[in-house]
Amino acid sequence: MPDLTTTNILLGIMAVVSVLEALVVIGIGVAGWMMYKRVVALVEGLEERHIVPLRTKVDAILTDVKGVTEKVKEETERVDYAIRSTMDRVDDTADRVKANMRYKTSRMVGFIRGVRTAIEEFLHTRHQPPASAAGRI
Repeated sequence: MPDLTTTNILLGIMAVVSVLEALVVIGIGVAGWMMYKRVVALVEGLEERHIVPLRTKVDAILTDVKGVTEKVKEETERVDYAIRSTMDRVDDTADRVKANMRYKTSRMVGFIRGVRTAIEEFLHTRHQPPASAAGRI
């Protein structure tokens, strides 16, 4: 039977190295878990000290902005209504003025046209000789 001493020694060394590797991997895992816990605690502390107060301020600012936006919207609607109603009244007034001007000027225009027609007829008949009695019938 061959001598297996060397083989057994090498197998023992490999087993010890495997156990050491397993312990190192477990140690790295535990160290990683501890670092993770510390980072989580640090982030929570930062959140409590900085993020929460900042968020409270931002929420207050957003609430104010929302109120201002609503107020501006209401005022814009009010001004828009005022402008529309004013424009409607201006249009109505312009229509009334136009109708009154037509009514008042139509009589004057009619009178002037009548005077003009009378003058034209007067001047037209004045330049022509009177028609004979036979031509009148």
